[in-house]
Amino acid sequence: MAKDVLSKREFETLSHFRYQLRRFLRFSEEATHNLGITHLQYLLLLHIKGYQGREWATIGELAERLQSHHHGVVSLVSRCEKLGLVYRQQGKTDKRAVEVHLTPEGEKTVGKLARLHRDELLKLQGIFHVPGIQDLAGETATEESP
Repeated sequence: MAKDVLSKREFETLSHFRYQLRRFLRFSEEATHNLGITHLQYLLLLHIKGYQGREWATIGELAERLQSHHHGVVSLVSRCEKLGLVYRQQGKTDKRAVEVHLTPEGEKTVGKLARLHRDELLKLQGIFHVPGIQDLAGETATEESP
């Protein structure tokens, strides 16, 4: 049975990870702001471009990737559409589905931002990790052993 109270080291590990994550997210917010879009708009573009096996995604797929509600993604797509970053198209196989595609401007924007994010992650290599994660896994495994 797992203990109810975390150790000081576990709190430090969780705190350090969240700090590193927040620093990266802050970088992302500033980078996207400098290009005139929000970090959520960047994530939408990234998930469209990065959707496995094709160059578009449906509203439902984007909602899952963004961990958001369907209607929220519809609004986000509408805002990106007004900025000329994406366009909608009726599904080719399922006429009820709405495919979201990048425009040439959307391709250019996501390309610039993805390069910046990749470069930042490469700079953080060896820094952006969860220190002591082995300790957390080891403590849990030990405590749960019969």
